[in-house]
Amino acid sequence: MRIEDIKQVTVAGAGSMGHQIGMLFALGGYQTVIQDVNEEALNKAQEALAFQMDKWVKKGKISESEKDASFSRLTFTTSLKEAVLHADFVVEAVVEKLDVKRQVFAEVDKFAPPHTIIATNSSTIVSSLIADETERPDKVCNMHFFFPPLVMDCVEVVKGEHTSDETAQITMDLCEKINRTAVLINKEISGFIANRILGALSKEAVNLYEEGYADFEDIDLICTKALKHPIGPFALMDLSGIDVAYLVNQQRYAETGDPEDKPARCIEEKVEAGTLGRKTGKGWYDYAKA
Repeated sequence: MRIEDIKQVTVAGAGSMGHQIGMLFALGGYQTVIQDVNEEALNKAQEALAFQMDKWVKKGKISESEKDASFSRLTFTTSLKEAVLHADFVVEAVVEKLDVKRQVFAEVDKFAPPHTIIATNSSTIVSSLIADETERPDKVCNMHFFFPPLVMDCVEVVKGEHTSDETAQITMDLCEKINRTAVLINKEISGFIANRILGALSKEAVNLYEEGYADFEDIDLICTKALKHPIGPFALMDLSGIDVAYLVNQQRYAETGDPEDKPARCIEEKVEAGTLGRKTGKGWYDYAKA
């Protein structure tokens, strides 16, 4: 298979990542299906994309006709079977839980054509932990977009030992088609490149906070002022979702068994309280005041 053979792309999961990933493919000229088992999630996704694209039109990033053409290529469904039946490429973007991802891959493998490539957008889970749920491990890889996908110009394409060169190349080419810079990672490692570096920074920031060296606002201030980071680690957790950080740490701990990889207590408390960041209106910062 070649990049020219990719006509339809399906994104499984319409959450904060999935619906924007789907829009990227629609903007790139692909017939695109966004699937989610939750009808409400699909409705929210459509509303969010309509709002975002209207903003792009007003800013002159795209024309009204380009916006209309993109939405004409975009469909939404709750049926995974219907979504992948004619897909050439599938991106899984469901919750960051290994058992859920494995279940989705097994279902996609059952219904998708034999030539279909299945990529996971996981931010930390390597595809070799999922590929054995399919009869096509050579067509499985990681395709990690960064949040928010409509803004962030980078995709980590991770090639496991099971991934064919053809699959990796098509995935890289597909990134170019949707105007995203792809970086090929030739060996699997949990968390890949960006999140391992970011994770080390966040882990140290949380440790300094829990040990009482500085409040989280001041740690963020130091990172933005002294290190020239565009956003501090705590504000970034709020942006991405504190529950995402929690699930990533849980998965890392499940893989390593190292107590150092467990979620920090302050992170657990935020998740237990349901204060997950911007999406809930409160996390480390209170967004209801904004």
